[in-house]
Amino acid sequence: MRVRNALTATAQGFALMFITLVGSITLFVFSVLSLVFIVLGLGLITTPYVTAAVRGHANWRRRTAARWAGITIPEPYRPFPELPRRGLAGVVERTTLILKDPASWRDLLWLFTDMIAGFVLALFAFMFIPYGLYGSVLAAGVWEPIVNSGGSEWYAFVPVTSQYTANLAALVGLGLIVLGVFASPAFRQGHFYVCRGLLAPTPQMVLTARVERLTTTRHDAVDSSAAELRRIERDLHDGAQARLVAMGMSLGTIEALIEKDPQRAKKMLSMARANSAEALAELRDLVRGIHPPVLAERGLGDAVRALALRMALPVEVDVELPGRFEEPVESAAYFAISEVLTNAAKHSGARRVWLDVHYADGALRMAVTDNGKGGADTAGGTGLTGIERRLGAFDGLLAISSPAGGPTMVTMEIPCQPFPARADRP
Repeated sequence: MRVRNALTATAQGFALMFITLVGSITLFVFSVLSLVFIVLGLGLITTPYVTAAVRGHANWRRRTAARWAGITIPEPYRPFPELPRRGLAGVVERTTLILKDPASWRDLLWLFTDMIAGFVLALFAFMFIPYGLYGSVLAAGVWEPIVNSGGSEWYAFVPVTSQYTANLAALVGLGLIVLGVFASPAFRQGHFYVCRGLLAPTPQMVLTARVERLTTTRHDAVDSSAAELRRIERDLHDGAQARLVAMGMSLGTIEALIEKDPQRAKKMLSMARANSAEALAELRDLVRGIHPPVLAERGLGDAVRALALRMALPVEVDVELPGRFEEPVESAAYFAISEVLTNAAKHSGARRVWLDVHYADGALRMAVTDNGKGGADTAGGTGLTGIERRLGAFDGLLAISSPAGGPTMVTMEIPCQPFPARADRP
């Protein structure tokens, strides 16, 4: 296994040498020229394209680091907003945003470093085993034509002038091969550690991105709360309030008729009693929409089981939770699951849905899978954007896998900490 890893590292070192020489040097030269051309005005047009190429090259190296060395390098780039202006004004604005992004300048520094330190580390990752094998080739007699023609051959520190020195070179080569078994993977890792040092976001970048995300999620949470209040007001005005007003008018009429026409008064009392029952049912539905009683009393696990029973589609539920969570977390998780199940019932054409809820690695994870037609997308107007915003208020994530023809899997995650269920807690 160690030899196999060393051979893989040797081949990867050779590939990295080529990529460093061709890719990094070329992009560095074009980047510098594009920055110089900004003074002439031409750089305003070329800079976005050159930056896109540099970021594509850097992202490829990030993916390569994860695949070849198991080193994760997050992207530090700021998202570009939608630019309303077109033409030259839009180009200038986009170029300005690129130049204000610290990650653009760190990419330029990385290209320069990759040309030197990256190339040297890739060279050392590659050279040990091939150069060691060359020592064995010398011992096979390759040295003789060179020496007989008046030339000289040195292998490392050994002057190869006879079969004895050729055999000594072969021993040195064997030592280099053994060294390469251990050193080649280390130099490959070192190459990607250098990449991570300049391609990964700095603590300042992470903090800035965190502040921007919190600002966005705060605005989304405020908007969601305002929309929820408007929905409650509308439901109260159009539903329970209207029924209660009608019931009050009926009671006034009954009061006037109770002595003159008792039979009609009894009939109207019966209608008022029915209206009160319907108003109570609407109020209960409204309260359930705000915070379901089963969620408050029994927790998220029992709440989603009860939710699954009310769905039109058969839902297989697998819940494994260590205890209760904070009420806002449980509420966000419950309504996110409810929205996804509703979407599956309305839009997917599925015959069955699977719901998995569990807690692992400091996060509450929920997965909803259906065997429908697929094609779900956050841009499709199916409520997934609202779920994403709801989870974003808790630094949560939403991921969708929905190829055409299905199946569809919606995965949601909320970072949180559970607390054990207690008898004195609802």
